Amino acid sequence: MNKISKILLAALLTGSSALAQDGDSVKSISAPKNWHQLDLATSGFNGISLDKAYSLIKSKKLRSNRILVAVIDSGIDTLHEDLKPILWTNPKEIPGNGIDDDKNGYVDDVHGWNFIGGKDGRNVKEDSDEGARVYNKLRTKWDGKEVVSENLSPADKVEYNTYVRARDKVVGSVNKEEVAYLRQLFPSFLKGDSIIRKELGKDEYNGNDLKNFNPVNFDAIKIKSLVLGISKANNSYDITNSQLIDDIKGQLRKADAAGNAPKEYRKDIVGDDETNINDRFYGNNDIMASTPFHGTHCSGIIAAARNNGKGVDGIADNVRIMMLRAVPDGDEHDKDIAIAIRYAVDNGARIISMSFGKDFSPEKKWVDDAFKYAEIKGVLLVHAAGNDSKNIDSTDNFPNPVYINGKGRASNVITVGASGDIKNGGLTASFSNFGKNEVDVFAPGVSIYSTIPGDTTYGNASGTSMACPVVAGIAALILEHYPKLTPQQLKYAIEKSAGLPKEKVTKPGTDEKVELSDLSKTGGIVNAYEAVKLAGTLKTTKQKEVFPKMTIKKNKLG
Repeated sequence: MNKISKILLAALLTGSSALAQDGDSVKSISAPKNWHQLDLATSGFNGISLDKAYSLIKSKKLRSNRILVAVIDSGIDTLHEDLKPILWTNPKEIPGNGIDDDKNGYVDDVHGWNFIGGKDGRNVKEDSDEGARVYNKLRTKWDGKEVVSENLSPADKVEYNTYVRARDKVVGSVNKEEVAYLRQLFPSFLKGDSIIRKELGKDEYNGNDLKNFNPVNFDAIKIKSLVLGISKANNSYDITNSQLIDDIKGQLRKADAAGNAPKEYRKDIVGDDETNINDRFYGNNDIMASTPFHGTHCSGIIAAARNNGKGVDGIADNVRIMMLRAVPDGDEHDKDIAIAIRYAVDNGARIISMSFGKDFSPEKKWVDDAFKYAEIKGVLLVHAAGNDSKNIDSTDNFPNPVYINGKGRASNVITVGASGDIKNGGLTASFSNFGKNEVDVFAPGVSIYSTIPGDTTYGNASGTSMACPVVAGIAALILEHYPKLTPQQLKYAIEKSAGLPKEKVTKPGTDEKVELSDLSKTGGIVNAYEAVKLAGTLKTTKQKEVFPKMTIKKNKLG
């Protein structure tokens, strides 16, 4: 259960009074909307020095090459004013004619593809947790059996251990009394939310919207207190009503899975053979669907049209975004991710941004093979580390670059934790996963302002989901001007140039102060200027000349 879930459940069980009364200690330190792009030395905010990077590029008179970035996510608002100009358009496809013009197996894949849609136009919105799917698949074979590990074959041993972990996750985490109370209170939560949405005149709102809002309805008052309390506890007022509702639904789905097989949301709609990785021509071309918030926000961070006087400026200025919808409200399926990666590679993407993750990966081999395919084809994969304040060196987090067969790891993957700012909560985000071996670098992921659904709408969101596209954007900016660099060189430039904090940081989920090098491989926070500068020194010939041994001797922040 992530931090929001824990606080949410505690709040609902106590009527939310334990979190925040109206106006109780509600403070927010104002930061520029583009703080994540600023330079520490000139602005005082721990951003990525983006303007400085562009000045360097201009001074070197570097030619800009267009880069295609694929975003595997929940969908995108194709009508947004800041995203329409930067959407990838398949040059070999004639829009709307119902014909697979480029003969790639996907009809009218103009701006990307939806791998969780049906040929009849329906789309998967929510789905079960992978742990529940794994538990219910294996429980018939292993439930209630006395198992002596030494007597099992290697394959059965792996399967049994997976079953035990899934059982503990699904059944062991369920408190029936708490869930019953949560189920009882949920209708009043929805009622209060409906009243607030109507009075505010918006379907999506967060803690900032509620600070000066004074409802009179009892249910609405409780919701306001709850949202502000969770915002305060997470040190972020960007958590939305939709996130909280999805979180409650997720907890109820988990509870249901403890005693029943999870609903097969995807199966009825998509209609493919999910057990067959070669059955890959499924889905539809509706990349907006009904869940575009997350993908819209991430895409804007990477490449929202720059210098057009509208909304926000993305990080990279010569990018096209390919949206691959494969992430529902719930856990994504390994097959969809693997096929989406292959689609992106086959259609020219040089970078793939992946802001999703889960605790189980029953078909990890398929994803590993897709990682290897991207590696061979020269494509960089950027992945969010996750938001559970956990050490992913010692707890499972998928997808990851470590191959399931134990034979090495993908060299084209950057795993990203979320950083913040000292003036607004600290250099490390309280929710971010970490790992000295498995998290490569940290990047801004707290209160990131970007595009959200609605033709002219913008807002903040927080998460390693936001830190991931920051890194993808920096990688795209480098590749625009140094297009012959390999994914390994891009990874090297971004990680080697990351700035080391002068002071210790807070270990997420605790009050403990540690070095950032205890939480990530590089011990640094990404910096676009330093990364572009370093990229300019890399050769594109022999790899031994390109990759001297990585050390922690880098730029000191500030």
